[in-house]
Amino acid sequence: MQLHANAKLGPAGRVALVELIDRGMTFRAAAAALGVSPATAHRWWHRRRASVALAPTATSAWFADRSSRPHRSPRRLSAEQERPILEARERTNLGPARLAGIVRRARSTVWKVLWRHGRSRRRRSERRQTYKRYEWAQPGALLHMDTKHLARFDRPGHWAHGDRSDRSRDVGTVYAHCVVDDHTRLAYVELHAADSAQAAAKTLDRAATWFREQGCGPVAAIMTDNALIYVRSRAFRDQLARINARHIRIPKFTPRWNGKVERFIQTLDTEWAHGRTWPNSTSRDRALNSFLRYYNRYRPHSSLNDRPPISRVHNLHGQDS
Repeated sequence: MQLHANAKLGPAGRVALVELIDRGMTFRAAAAALGVSPATAHRWWHRRRASVALAPTATSAWFADRSSRPHRSPRRLSAEQERPILEARERTNLGPARLAGIVRRARSTVWKVLWRHGRSRRRRSERRQTYKRYEWAQPGALLHMDTKHLARFDRPGHWAHGDRSDRSRDVGTVYAHCVVDDHTRLAYVELHAADSAQAAAKTLDRAATWFREQGCGPVAAIMTDNALIYVRSRAFRDQLARINARHIRIPKFTPRWNGKVERFIQTLDTEWAHGRTWPNSTSRDRALNSFLRYYNRYRPHSSLNDRPPISRVHNLHGQDS
């Protein structure tokens, strides 16, 4: 039960106040006993009496707060008058101050209309496109693949200490080729010196073997974006043929189709690559296997009801019946 912010008595206090009056105390004495004014005692006693008289049709307890909303609001805008404000908000996403100049209404009036219709918070971006969640039923059947670029460094750079004049230069780049299983979210990552088709094909070959070793079934399809190393590579096509998997290419400008590996790359970046201040990139790269072991076997995954990805493998390696 919600109470008014300045209420002197709660529901129990209101009941106690009326019971004191029923026992023979005067309104003034009962009010003084509970630290309220005689007018308050009058109000709650008469409200209880009216509630008893209307008991068959009463819709709420007599000691509950009533709404402070007025019965009439003659100055409130009609639905026809509110419509231009709501349409302008939907079209421009502007705040009350700028909308006031467009719709020729007071700023306070515009804000009240937006608040009344649940539009008081501005959209941070364009409305999200329609989407449909999907998940393949068999572990290992669909693998998502993508690449993350990481800088090499021989000492902590400006990201760690904030001094842009002191940073590693011309050290190079390392590419993390990531493969994530659609059903279990198991992740496999290899670091390569190049973002090449040959590196992608070798990663896929070893990833398919690794997923089978974890207890997943045969690979049926590989989903990637439209990077040239995937769509114009003979080496990658030959590898797909060797593992008998078809290639699913996402439509242009729709990375959400490949969202499972995209989200994993974000986790990889925040919890491994930038999860701590590494003395150099070599130390960071050596810690990758430890992070993947933790991610696959121990780290709670929110989309799996806070269970680790390995928990969704139907037949763990060495435990087939």
